[in-house]
Formats: sequence, C-alpha cells, structure tokens
Amino acid sequence: MGTPDFSVPSLNALHENGYDVCLVVTQPDRPKGRGRKMRPPPVKDAATRLGIDVVQPQSIHTGVFEERIEALAPDFFVVAAYGHFLSERLLAVPRLGPINVHASLLPRYRGAAPIQWSVINNEKETGITTMRMNKGIDTGDILLSAKENILPDDTSSTLHDRLAVLGASLLIKTLEGLEAGSIHPVPQIHDQATDAPFLKKSDGKINWDLPVEMLDAFVRGMSPWPGAFTFFENKRVKIFKVAPAAPDDRMPPGTVIKGFPDELRVAVKDGAVSILEIQGASGKRLLIRDFLRGCKVPSGTVLF
Repeated sequence: MGTPDFSVPSLNALHENGYDVCLVVTQPDRPKGRGRKMRPPPVKDAATRLGIDVVQPQSIHTGVFEERIEALAPDFFVVAAYGHFLSERLLAVPRLGPINVHASLLPRYRGAAPIQWSVINNEKETGITTMRMNKGIDTGDILLSAKENILPDDTSSTLHDRLAVLGASLLIKTLEGLEAGSIHPVPQIHDQATDAPFLKKSDGKINWDLPVEMLDAFVRGMSPWPGAFTFFENKRVKIFKVAPAAPDDRMPPGTVIKGFPDELRVAVKDGAVSILEIQGASGKRLLIRDFLRGCKVPSGTVLF
C-alpha cells in the first residue's frame, strides 16, 4: 500500500527479493499539471511495469474492499506513504502484521510530512523506522530503525530520495527478521513524540524575522513543495535558495539591503541572507543575477 515516489523503492525491493506481492493498493488517478490531465500515482506505474495487480479504491473502509483483502490471506501488509488510515479490521488481517515504512526516527516526527519538518527544523539527523502498525498515527511498536545525516545543503527533495532508498533496504531487513523471529518490537516512548503535520501551500510564506540559519533551513525544507515564497510589490515570488550575507544592522527584517548590481541581500533577525535563486510571479526559476536584469529591486524595498 503506497502512493508517491517514496513508496516505489520499497515495492521494487519486494519484487527484487522474491516476495510474492499479490496486490498493490494505491490512491486513484488525479488531475495534474497545467492541463489537469489524469495521471496515475507513481506506485501504479511501478506496479504495472512489474506486472502486479493494482487496485485504486476511493475508500478502503468498505466491506467489499475488506473482504477482498481478507480473501488474499496475506502474510503481511507493507504500507509506505499510502495516505489513508487502515481500519482495525484491516490491521488484523496479515499473519505477520501490517508493517509501515516511516521517514523519521520515531517517535519524533509522527505524521504526513516528516521529511520536510526535519529539514525545516534544522535537524542534523533523521532516518527510517519500520513499525508494526496500530490504529494510532505512527504510534505502533518499533521494529527496526536506521539513521541518515541531513546535509547542510539538503532540500526535502534530496533527503527524500536517500530516505526512500534507505527505507527499501530497511524493509527487507525487517521482513527477514520477522520471518526468522529475530526482531522484538519495542513500544514507543510517547512522551518523546513530536508531530509532522501535513503542509499547506500557505505554510511556505517566509518569516523574515527568523535567524539566518533557520531561514535557510525553512527555504530548503519547503523545496520542492509547497515552496518558500514572499511578496514583492504585492506579487508573490518563490525563493529556492539563500546563503548567509553581510548584514546591515540599521535595516529591519525583510528589508532589501544595498549591494552589488547582481546581488539581492535581505535583512533577517540576526543578520542577512543573499537570495541566490528566485522565481517571479509569472516567470521561471532563475539565478538572482538573471532575475535582476529584468526586475529591479531597489534597496529599502520591504519583502513581506
């Protein structure tokens, strides 16, 4: 059970390691892109290439769907970023249990966006946890975990790709350990839990009153979605990359500081950042020098 790109390496690993994947459950096709054409989720594409049966129920909370899953009598479920909660009836089906591949070191960052929030919060380390699912939100007993460093230039996208591969590897180790009886589930320490709630488009608005280090982490964590943005002349612009810059103590946060012609420096809480990559309201992603050739941003301008 999975939907986005994160799920694909786990599906591929199951197939490559000889597991009999009798069914793939994923979300329905959705309209995407400017043309709003219906597109299948990445997991459906992967399953089709592997010749595995796929179902895309609008709801998994129906007797018809639950009966179909029960009839398969699976040894286990593998759930990796599926996007729906499983009923207690479904959780009770697999002989070896429902196994979730989660992109954090639980109990930290429970929820829908653990990768983004770990970058936004400027964590230095995250990882993958496999757990035995229960009816809570990422509250099940831990089976195995593996750590992954968060690099200074990581975006959510680059970290996502490494964690997806790490998750696939840890999944196979988990299944082998469960079959061998060598894994002993460990209850989570719930007092240490933190949340990673779903991000909305509006969450990408930049707060220029952040310290340099945290603002950089925010921009990287919001890439590629929902994207960090600010407003210039009442038009929304996206910010893709920033770097520390020489400050001007006289300027309040969000104010453009005088600099070289190909430079856009902005005051923040404890200094300044230089915007390196940007996208105008109706343009494309550009290096700042190219953006400034066609759009002047005078010093003293306040971004908000």
